[in-house]
Amino acid sequence: MSLDIQSLDIQCEELSDARWAELLPLLQQCQVVSVRFAEELRGPDGAPWLDDCGLTEARCKDISSALRVNPALAELNLRSNELGDVGVHCVLQGLQTPSCKIQKLSLQNCCLTGAGCGVLSSTLRTLPTLQELHLSDNLLGDAGLQLLCEGLLDPQCRLEKLQLEYCSLSAASCEPLASVLRAKPDFKELTVSNNDINEAGVRVLCQGLKDSPCQLEALKLESCGVTSDNCRDLCGIVASKASLRELALGSNKLGDVGMAELCPGLLHPSSRLRTLWIWECGITAKGCGDLCRVLRAKESLKELSLAGNELGDEGARLLCETLLEPGCQLESLWVKSCSFTAACCSHFSSVLAQNRFLLELQISNNRLEDAGVRELCQGLGQPGSVLRVLWLADCDVSDSSCSSLAATLLANHSLRELDLSNNCLGDAGILQLVESVRQPGCLLEQLVLYDIYWSEEMEDRLQALEKDKPSLRVIS
Repeated sequence: MSLDIQSLDIQCEELSDARWAELLPLLQQCQVVSVRFAEELRGPDGAPWLDDCGLTEARCKDISSALRVNPALAELNLRSNELGDVGVHCVLQGLQTPSCKIQKLSLQNCCLTGAGCGVLSSTLRTLPTLQELHLSDNLLGDAGLQLLCEGLLDPQCRLEKLQLEYCSLSAASCEPLASVLRAKPDFKELTVSNNDINEAGVRVLCQGLKDSPCQLEALKLESCGVTSDNCRDLCGIVASKASLRELALGSNKLGDVGMAELCPGLLHPSSRLRTLWIWECGITAKGCGDLCRVLRAKESLKELSLAGNELGDEGARLLCETLLEPGCQLESLWVKSCSFTAACCSHFSSVLAQNRFLLELQISNNRLEDAGVRELCQGLGQPGSVLRVLWLADCDVSDSSCSSLAATLLANHSLRELDLSNNCLGDAGILQLVESVRQPGCLLEQLVLYDIYWSEEMEDRLQALEKDKPSLRVIS
């Protein structure tokens, strides 16, 4: 539990009834209230594992009563509590007062069902200040979404951001959502990732956006069954919505054909996209070539994830050549699991030495091996290198690379985080890293070493290192 004058963060599984009673008066004063499970866990399918964290129906009534007399409340987060429809109803009653000025409400993973959406819909009609609503990880279904949209369509509702990830929605939910988009000029962000809306649903949403005057800033459709045919629809949205800054399409079967359809929209003069997530989309070096045209032409594009695409070394070469072009100002590149080998590392080394914009490179789970890492170190060791974060987890790195890495950590003055997790490092290699990191001239702040095994003596050395150098965290 943490507390300042404006914010109350309660990890309620730690609270006794007596302690809960002591904290209730604070619920009547704070602008931001968070009552949540301390650590949210997800299963192999990405769905949350629920755990009872103490918010009984009686405590929901306590929260409701406290909220009624808290005119300062701006944000309420009840994420990952098993409230159910009854508990959510109870809490929402506390927000239905003329003095309520709440702006952000998170009911993510609260066991809300479609049956409970009627009450939520009615509440939306009475909260004109509410701008952001998080409902992900609740089994709302199409019927619940229909009820929710009825409230969203009310003139008194001025919601701007809506999150509906993992809500068991199908294509049938997309027409009600499209109606909301058409009716709400203030709408800015829509997340419907991890719902089976598929090609037909995506087409309906795109038509709603095409007809809408809203200045959309973020559209997230990851793992939604988006197809290459949908990319033509999305191309029109990207071209027509100059306000769009983030497009998330990861884990959809776009392929190279889809990229060819999408890129003309990204190249449109009005497009100002900043973040593009297209991980695990079946893209190869051919699709990467189309994307490189966008990177060369669009200085606005700052974050790109191509993780999990079979780009190969040829795709890496195309990317690196583009990163050396003056028109490319990318700051974050994720190319984890892209089938790269040591053969492409000379290209990345040139980027690290010469590019003045790239700050983050996630290149984990590629078979770079020691030879590839030594190439990367040559680029990082150059005076002009600006990279701040480098992920090299699971890259077949051994102790043989550690002398190069250790020297680089002393020569480089920009790198702040290095991840070497799940590599074949032992005491000998780690000792070389420790000797460099402990030097005052090494500015590294975070060294990540998950799934690496060392002796008790090395464990003592690492603990002593953190004690002697408080600016450094060793995470393992």
